[in-house]
Amino acid sequence: MENRFYNANEAFEHYVHELYYNSISYRDTRAMFNVGFLIENPLDNHITTDYRKWDLEYAEAEWQWYCEGIPNITSLGKIYGKIPKIWLNIADQNGRVNSNYGYHLFKNMDSNDSSGSQYGRVIRMLQKDPSTRQACMSIYNGRANHKYKNDVPCTYAINFYILDDKLNMSVMMRSNDIWYGFCNDQYCFSELLRRACSDVSDALNREIQVGTYYHFVNNLHLYEKNVLSIPHTR
Repeated sequence: MENRFYNANEAFEHYVHELYYNSISYRDTRAMFNVGFLIENPLDNHITTDYRKWDLEYAEAEWQWYCEGIPNITSLGKIYGKIPKIWLNIADQNGRVNSNYGYHLFKNMDSNDSSGSQYGRVIRMLQKDPSTRQACMSIYNGRANHKYKNDVPCTYAINFYILDDKLNMSVMMRSNDIWYGFCNDQYCFSELLRRACSDVSDALNREIQVGTYYHFVNNLHLYEKNVLSIPHTR
């Protein structure tokens, strides 16, 4: 049975509860495997739960960094005013990371020409054939796995499809931390859906509305260090 939530905050609260009570111990986390759920209103993408203390300013800065498609943490530092520790820990000696999703989506892998990006191709596919099943973009590259080391992209792929004049999105992830990863990732992915919906509408010269966001994770987890931040566990 498919789990459905009105917005991202409902999904967050549900899975924090599930991970605390109905998960297994896995390394330094409480984990669930092969979790999929639908968010009906993806543009309602703010995490409002008090105990989470989610930072909208940072989430938006990360999204703007992705939009630039520059896989260097100094670019994020210029946007946000500082570089979060998590990015400092995974960047190479030149400040480069593999996990800037925008680099994979918005930049041509063969040149600096953004017109040949995965995102650009997806928009053209949907323009040419609004019922295409090929409007997908990949991030994790299994053939480059030996190069990832401490910086392994958490997302496999993103897929778009139009149904009843609505653009829907599916995100497939290998691993997702519900506390930090999901909260910031869902914001960036839902903003990606907003952007794609606008571009597809322009390409088709008719209004396409934002549809649903389906989120699938092979390993959804809550780090033990975050457990005490949940009020009922104190």
